[in-house]
Amino acid sequence: MLFRPCIDLRNGKVVQIVGGSLKSDGAGTTTNFETSVSPADFAAKYAKDGLRGGHVISLGPGNREAAMAALKAFPGGMQMGGGITPENAGEYLDAGASHVIVTSFVFHEGRIDRERLTQLLNAVGAERLVLDLSCRERDGSFWVVTDRWQTFTDTRVGPDTLSELSEHCAEFLVHGVDVEGKMLGVQEQLVCLLGEHSPIPVTYAGGVKRLADLDMVKELGNDRVDITVGSALDIFGGTIPYESVVDWNQQNAGGSVGR
Repeated sequence: MLFRPCIDLRNGKVVQIVGGSLKSDGAGTTTNFETSVSPADFAAKYAKDGLRGGHVISLGPGNREAAMAALKAFPGGMQMGGGITPENAGEYLDAGASHVIVTSFVFHEGRIDRERLTQLLNAVGAERLVLDLSCRERDGSFWVVTDRWQTFTDTRVGPDTLSELSEHCAEFLVHGVDVEGKMLGVQEQLVCLLGEHSPIPVTYAGGVKRLADLDMVKELGNDRVDITVGSALDIFGGTIPYESVVDWNQQNAGGSVGR
C-alpha cells in the first residue's frame, strides 16, 4: 500500500474542495483550502520525499500552465487528469506525466463509450491510461459519476466492471464522492470492494480525517488499495501532519497489486 499525493488545481491555484459541490460555473463550490504556493513547489516537495504515483487534477479551465509546471517539476512522478482527450493526452505525457486519468471522455452520456475508449488506447496505450471510477452510492451500490461528479452513469463499480475495465488500463482512481473533501471518514464498503476485486493497482480518495484512517484502509483493502489524503493534511489546512504521512508511507509501502 502506498500514500499517493495530490495537486488539485482551480483557476491555476492549488485548492481542496468538497468534491460533490463542484459546478461548471463555479457557483456554490465549497472550497476548503486555497494557497499561493505554486503547484510546481508542491510537486517538487513530493519528488524530494519520494512520493510517486500521485495525481494532478484540473478542476475546470485555466489550469494548463499550472499543470504543466507541476508535471515538469516531478518528471514521471505524477499522473494528469481533468479534461483529457486523445488530442491533448500526448502533450501532458510529453510534459512529464507518467499516466493520464480519464473519466468523462470515456463515460460519455451516461455509459461507457467503447469507441472513445478505443481512441484513447490508440493514442496513449493501456499502460499509460488510468480510468477514474469515482462514484456515489445509490440503492446499496456504487455508480460511476461524471460531469463534475453530478451525473450518474449506468456503470456499477463491482467485480465484473473492475475485471473488464482492468484489461484496458494500467490503474484505477476512485474517489468516494459522497465523502470527498468532508473529512467524515472513509467509505469502508467501497474500500473493501476495491481491495477484494480490483485486479490492478487502485487508489482510493475521500473522507480521510485522521492518520489512523490510513491503517484502516490498509486493513480493509487487504494491503492492496493505495490512498490519497487531501483536505485533512496540514499542508492543505487540515490537522494531519504531512511529515507523519510521509513517515507512514516509508514504513508501510508495498503490497499493491502489480508492484
